[in-house]
Amino acid sequence: MALPMMGPQGLRMETSRRDLVKQTGALMIGAGFAAVAQAVAQPSAATAQKPPALPWPFQPVDPVKAAQAAYDHYYAGGCMFATFEGVTGQLRETIGYPYTSFPTYMLMYGEAGVADTATLCGALNGAAAAIYLMAGGIRPERKEIAFAMIRELFTWYEQTELPDFEPEVSMFDIVKSVAHSPLCHASITNWCKAAKVKTHSPERAERCAWLCGSVARQTIKLLNENAKGSFKPAAVLSTETQTCRSCHNIELDNTRGSMECGSCHFTPPATHSKL
Repeated sequence: MALPMMGPQGLRMETSRRDLVKQTGALMIGAGFAAVAQAVAQPSAATAQKPPALPWPFQPVDPVKAAQAAYDHYYAGGCMFATFEGVTGQLRETIGYPYTSFPTYMLMYGEAGVADTATLCGALNGAAAAIYLMAGGIRPERKEIAFAMIRELFTWYEQTELPDFEPEVSMFDIVKSVAHSPLCHASITNWCKAAKVKTHSPERAERCAWLCGSVARQTIKLLNENAKGSFKPAAVLSTETQTCRSCHNIELDNTRGSMECGSCHFTPPATHSKL
């Protein structure tokens, strides 16, 4: 449940609290960076070894803890970093190396759809990196497993009303919307229309923090299923997208991909010609 906003004084209190959350998060992440930097600068006998081949070791972890961790890290490093940290943080504690050697702060580049270009959603970017790290590999069968999990996550993201995760404490009540796209630009635009707020508003930032929690939780669910041998792709592309692909991906062969078509392209009339 969101904390109430009561007049100018309440707003100042909430603003101060938000700043405190950001500062605290930054300090926590900074401490984590320092620990990683020290480990890299002074490697032990284990960390001095060549990193293991993919996939890195994985054991089932708590999806809810992953979601809350992703939310907590959002204001310190952005969406890609937050989601990746939410997914891998528990493994750093339970497994240790090689996760203790991974410089997660490098994933800050994915903030706001890669360096604020609003392309691929940073939450998806971080989740995909984590999935391939823990389920992928050089062998074709490992690659296909990881790709199937990533496609499953992306289709879920495009078709689901999100965010469906609510943190323990929040500054706002956040509405849900359907992105119909894995792109940051479309995802934020559709949500801002539903919420009737601006893209640079604190409400939108909080929505993306919640969204990181949603994506991290769903990613852990997929990884847990894969670890137990029970993962089976279940997502189905929309009827519209399947119709477009039946021509453009197969007959015309002039495009590729499986993302929703309607978020960027017009809905063709019945007489839509094959150009």
